[in-house]
Amino acid sequence: MNATASAALPVDVLLARAEEKRLAGDYRAGGELARTAADLAAATGDAAGEAAALRSLANQLMRLGRQEEAIAACRKAVVTLEALDDPVGLCEVLTLQAMPLIDLGMHDEALDVLATARDIAQRLGDRELLYWVHNRTGVVHGRMGEHELSTTYLMRALGMADGMNAEARFCILNNVSDNAVYEVPRLRGRGDLEAADQVLTGALGYVAEALRLAREARHPYREAISLDNHGMLLALAGDLDGAGRSVEESRLIAVRAGYRSLESAALQHQARIRMMRGHHTEAIEGLRLALERAHQAGEKPMAMEISQELSEAHERIGDFVAALAHYRDFHDLERELHNQVAAARARMAAHHFELDNVRLEAENARLEAELHRARSAELAADNVVWQRQATEDALTGLPNRRSADERLPKLVAAGGPVCVAVADVDRFKRVNDEYGHFIGDEVLRRIAAILLDRIGETDLVARFGGEEFLIALHGSGIEEARARCELLRASVAAYPWDTIEPGLTVTLSMGLTEVTGPASLADAMSQADQRLYQAKRNGRNRVQAD
Repeated sequence: MNATASAALPVDVLLARAEEKRLAGDYRAGGELARTAADLAAATGDAAGEAAALRSLANQLMRLGRQEEAIAACRKAVVTLEALDDPVGLCEVLTLQAMPLIDLGMHDEALDVLATARDIAQRLGDRELLYWVHNRTGVVHGRMGEHELSTTYLMRALGMADGMNAEARFCILNNVSDNAVYEVPRLRGRGDLEAADQVLTGALGYVAEALRLAREARHPYREAISLDNHGMLLALAGDLDGAGRSVEESRLIAVRAGYRSLESAALQHQARIRMMRGHHTEAIEGLRLALERAHQAGEKPMAMEISQELSEAHERIGDFVAALAHYRDFHDLERELHNQVAAARARMAAHHFELDNVRLEAENARLEAELHRARSAELAADNVVWQRQATEDALTGLPNRRSADERLPKLVAAGGPVCVAVADVDRFKRVNDEYGHFIGDEVLRRIAAILLDRIGETDLVARFGGEEFLIALHGSGIEEARARCELLRASVAAYPWDTIEPGLTVTLSMGLTEVTGPASLADAMSQADQRLYQAKRNGRNRVQAD
């Protein structure tokens, strides 16, 4: 279908046809249809249609090696989806954007967009969105050489894949298999042969299922990738004949379909298999051809890897002059890649600046339209808000430190025994790092609710800041206060945290002391702090009262 005929079709029809081409592995035709759909949607004011078309376009451009264009399409879609207040679409595009960033070697940027996507997915409680975030995060860590961490994320995603569509299941099965190609040698290298065999056996099963799904979908790109991974796993299992057949089949598919990067990978892996057979001269010839194809495809990271392998291969046959030459080529490519990434960052920063201006103009227009109404509402609410903000912690709804500083002396002056405890969430930074700040905030809210639910009317619980809470128990001597704090500690530890996020556990450490009078309050608070540190040093998840 020519461009004129395509432009006459509605956006939804163009987009459907673009996705049909993508799912068949015809990324060039699919990309052209998606671009036409995006242009038409923009011209007709169809913002949602434009965002969907840009996402399809980015998904196809990255398969064609046009990574910067793919990122630009994603960023434009992000601006549109933010204006539409579509968090699901935004999460999907951010997760997709990570892939071309990975291919450009911009791993930190990829992890940043995935962290934002993860927070959205967790806030929405959307299992499918979270699956894709974990999947892509595993890929980033794998590309960074962090294969153990990659395995953690990929297996988490694999556990969430049941019931998802064939594309999602293929993707995770293939990614787990690809990571195993590197993880098995790593485990063998450190002497953990049993673990290596388990990973290899599992990966062979996963890649066989991925290959079945690819063939069932008649998708040549997926079939070529899974065949290549199957071949390398067979090689690790010692079946070099089967490995050679599988990788050659992958190469032929890549040549027929014009997947140049996949052809380079297949040639590289055929050479590795020859090296494993001890056929070093043939392996070197294959690596030279693979290097040529990698340069033609603009695949610098792959060219670097092949140059390094050529250096090692020449060293094995005693040709140290050639080995040194390829070693220098490797470092030259490494410098070129760094310069290329820096240049790409500069170009994308300029594009991002332009999009920020578009976003700012749209936001200013919206704000101007709402300004008159908002001013009157704000004036009516200001006094209430200011009063609440002055005394209340915004996240948990508990009294804040300022409020506690005002209320605690009054509680002590009222008479009767008073004990104070300073409580701190154990290893809270690890919760934020592993599960995201959205889950960390939810943990603090739940702890606040647990503490508030289990204290008396004359007691006080406040958030002191960060992950630290103050508990003041009125009318309780030190022994009774210890028992009550133990109950609070046990209630937090026993809470079903894994209903918020699988694998999540949370505990508190507390430092407890008795206030002997108004004049001793400052000393008591200092002593409670010291005992909290003792609780931490003594193993955490405990109440320290002496």
